[in-house]
Amino acid sequence: MSKTWFITGTSSGFGRLWAEAALERGDRVAATARDTDTLTELVSRFPDTALPLELDVTDREGVFAAVDTAVWRFGRLDVVVNNAGYGHFGMVEELTERELRQQVETNFFGAVWVTQAVLPVLRRQGSGHILQVTSEGGVRAFPGIGAYHASKWALEGLSEALAPEVAGFGIHVTCVEPGPYATDWLSRGSRHSAQLPDYAQTHADTAADFEVGEAAATAPAILALVDAAEPPRRILLGKSFPAIEAIYQERLRTWRDWQPVSLAAFGG
Repeated sequence: MSKTWFITGTSSGFGRLWAEAALERGDRVAATARDTDTLTELVSRFPDTALPLELDVTDREGVFAAVDTAVWRFGRLDVVVNNAGYGHFGMVEELTERELRQQVETNFFGAVWVTQAVLPVLRRQGSGHILQVTSEGGVRAFPGIGAYHASKWALEGLSEALAPEVAGFGIHVTCVEPGPYATDWLSRGSRHSAQLPDYAQTHADTAADFEVGEAAATAPAILALVDAAEPPRRILLGKSFPAIEAIYQERLRTWRDWQPVSLAAFGG
């Protein structure tokens, strides 16, 4: 049976690729973007199954209105993809209050508003799948992008609590954690703080040259994920697993080594 999707951030990148993949196999997609002119070509190709919706996810009332419109048009929602977001680059000391708040407003609160808006629909149906696009940056961190990591780790934590809350309603929650991919995320979808001279060497030392995956290769993976009877709570996309496995092993070693101190802190 065909599925009905609600995807945020479909003007480009993963959101656009996944919307196209869903539409090409016969699914229906409510595709949101801040500028719906970016969706003209998509709608012209799929006039009956693609619904363009103008949306800034930081506008909570606008989010609820967009979800209402999608349900009015399609009758139901099966897959909800919280994909809208951007990366903010800057050392923690370099971040302004406005920059940090804007990062969290979009990447975290935007996903929360969409999640809250769709949950009544999914509960009534007794089914649904929420995909929170958190990235590998939701489980590991690099210097110089702390604001981004903060927003994604927050979404991971929220989703970890959300999953058992809604499981009894037949709703699945998956954190999708892509590694580096060849999208326009860096060139078009990122912002930067003014650099402090004292961090010049740190900036130079942390300018990593990542191996990037082919963004189009993620589409079949996402389709397999939403078609799974028992989807995972988390899924990495790309080659991030070895590095993340090493991080978790180191954490376990540290916690184990410090167990005597931890237990002594319990008292009694």
